[in-house]
Amino acid sequence: MQTLPVNGTDIAYLDVGRGPPLVCVHGSLCDFRVWSPVLGPLSKCHRVIALSLRHFFPEHWDGHGDTYSIAQHVSDVIGFIERLDAGPVDLMGHSRGGHVSFRVAQRRPDLLSKLILAEPGGELDASLDPAAEPGPSPLAARVAAAAEKIGGGDVDGGLELFFDAIEGPGAWRRLPAMTKQELRDNAFTLLGQTRDRRPPFSKADAESIRTPTLFIGGANTKGRLAHVLHTLAAHVPGARVAMIPDTTHPMFEQAPQRFCEIVLEFLEGSHAVIEPAARPRERFAPSGLDS
Repeated sequence: MQTLPVNGTDIAYLDVGRGPPLVCVHGSLCDFRVWSPVLGPLSKCHRVIALSLRHFFPEHWDGHGDTYSIAQHVSDVIGFIERLDAGPVDLMGHSRGGHVSFRVAQRRPDLLSKLILAEPGGELDASLDPAAEPGPSPLAARVAAAAEKIGGGDVDGGLELFFDAIEGPGAWRRLPAMTKQELRDNAFTLLGQTRDRRPPFSKADAESIRTPTLFIGGANTKGRLAHVLHTLAAHVPGARVAMIPDTTHPMFEQAPQRFCEIVLEFLEGSHAVIEPAARPRERFAPSGLDS
């Protein structure tokens, strides 16, 4: 593990392999360790740099303060890429990290070569989803309830509530012990997420992305995450989409080999099995949760 000072904090990261730089941004309750299943294959031909966002492991944050936000994390990732001084990088983000990566591409396209968004989390505004209602997404109440449990000392109870909301009832109980511990290490970031105030995606946001973009999804992911992916992909110019069969939101953990094949194919400029984005269909109705 290494660190880089960025915006008054030390950003921890793993740096493995040689080749064009690929920066990886994790999602909610995760950290750089979440990319472990794909580091080996990706690092064979890329310099893979997996960072931990501010307040995530190895930092042990108590959930207090106002420095946990999409805006702060976007600023930190921009500063991190600048400090790497490696020229334009490929940027990959999963879930909430996909939202952060999307905003980095909006603000600083000059820093990026290609963009990979694995089921980016977030809300859509009325310009992308006429059925969208103002205010928090359906997940907000679950996040608040989970954060309340965590803040009150019931860490596992809060994590179970959150994780089951994303993956379905019983998902937390089925997780391996090591994965549960990694989530515990980041549990208090959920308190910050209740104050995140992330802006919804708009049609203008999507149309502003000029970096070549790939969206990756789990073919069995239901609800809001699938709807957001397909709606954004339909409006990002030239975007491509790859869906991995028999997987859900943590698709790179469930099918790491296929995930790596798709990522490397995109980064190397081949699109044999990656489809152009299409307009979202009715089966991606705006229901369910996001992260």
